[in-house]
Amino acid sequence: MSICLDIKKKLGDFSLEISFDSDAKRIGILGPSGCGKSMTLKSIAGIEKPDSGQIRIDGRTLFDQAQKINLKPQKRRVGYMFQNYALFPTMTVVQNIGAGLGLSEDDRNARITDMVERFHLQGLEKHYPGELSGGQQQRVALARIMAYKPDIILLDEPFSALDEHLKERLQHEMMAMLEDYEGQVILVSHSRDEIYRFSEELIIMQEGHVLAKGKTAQLFDDPGTVSVARMTGCKNFSAAQRLDTHHLKLIDWGITLELEREIPEGINSVGYRAHAFQPVWGERQKNCLAFHLSGVDELPFERRYYLLPEEDGAAGSLIRKDPSELICWFIQDSERTQMDGKPVPDYLQFNEESVMLLRK
Repeated sequence: MSICLDIKKKLGDFSLEISFDSDAKRIGILGPSGCGKSMTLKSIAGIEKPDSGQIRIDGRTLFDQAQKINLKPQKRRVGYMFQNYALFPTMTVVQNIGAGLGLSEDDRNARITDMVERFHLQGLEKHYPGELSGGQQQRVALARIMAYKPDIILLDEPFSALDEHLKERLQHEMMAMLEDYEGQVILVSHSRDEIYRFSEELIIMQEGHVLAKGKTAQLFDDPGTVSVARMTGCKNFSAAQRLDTHHLKLIDWGITLELEREIPEGINSVGYRAHAFQPVWGERQKNCLAFHLSGVDELPFERRYYLLPEEDGAAGSLIRKDPSELICWFIQDSERTQMDGKPVPDYLQFNEESVMLLRK
């Protein structure tokens, strides 16, 4: 199964221009609200019509403006799950699952029975959506989609309306339910955790355009640019000057890194994730940053330290005008024990594998 999409659509002051093709089974689209993620899914489903371009799934053309092809949504074999699941409130579970199925009565009943068993809805057949939990509603919505045997399933922020404590459990449940689905699934989200957990390939969008695309883990490990690194959740950035093949001056942090790997020409920034630092007590080691503390935040499951760049700390400056210039070090609950009963570290050490070499 594969999808090939190359479309443009203008809506007021907003312009969507997106192009990608993929045969990955699980695709994630990550981006802030209003960047065009949902518009992309609606265009694939046939809810919105692009101004130009093409949409093909497994070689079958769903939309081609030049050839005047624009299949109706019910002809596209596309399953679309909305944020609120869009279940019919006055229909029971079995009625929702069977709504619109163009089958004979016997085949329709057999398909509904199969979906009820597959999604563990036994005993809930006569319940209405208002009588179901969030997880049960999710299973009904997915059962209704799967009853159509779609070529592709589109998930539009399916967890955004849920309480935080439910999200992780329902994400796990949905991934389990989709495990044996042979078609493609595209998940749209502004949550990095959801996208990373779910997708094999990732498309990062910003202001209606593709900012980056590739294997999900690879994009998180090596974003390539400051913008992409920021979208994947990196908190620490410094302008950088390449001194030679193995030395990089971090201008904003007042230190120089010595790396074993070769530093490509054109690198002018560095990114470093807040959880990747290693604390050092005692003598300064290679690739260390002096620990000049500006502030600490205690959260329920995490402690966050905010540090001054080395030169500012050495000069005794305790306040900077822009909080974004502070360096973040975050440690999880499980790691707090290494700090308990000790003074703050003398240094934080960079792990070379975690140093992101970036371009602006």
